[in-house]
Amino acid sequence: MAAQLQTAPTILRRKQVEQRLSISRTTIYSRINPKSQHYDPTFPKPIDLGYRSVGWIESEIDAWIASRIAASRAAA
Repeated sequence: MAAQLQTAPTILRRKQVEQRLSISRTTIYSRINPKSQHYDPTFPKPIDLGYRSVGWIESEIDAWIASRIAASRAAA
């Protein structure tokens, strides 16, 4: 039986998330801040990469995009 290769998750930096979603830095942080009126509990949480550095797991961003597409199609 062939061994399955496991790949490490890809981490997207903030600018990559901005470009991928076509949203601003402010919008990203508004969606993850529970005190914001634009808070979205379904939006992927960032992971801490070190001092003043965060990233997002690419597969979580992809899943969030897919959920937004599905919600949009269901509403139509």
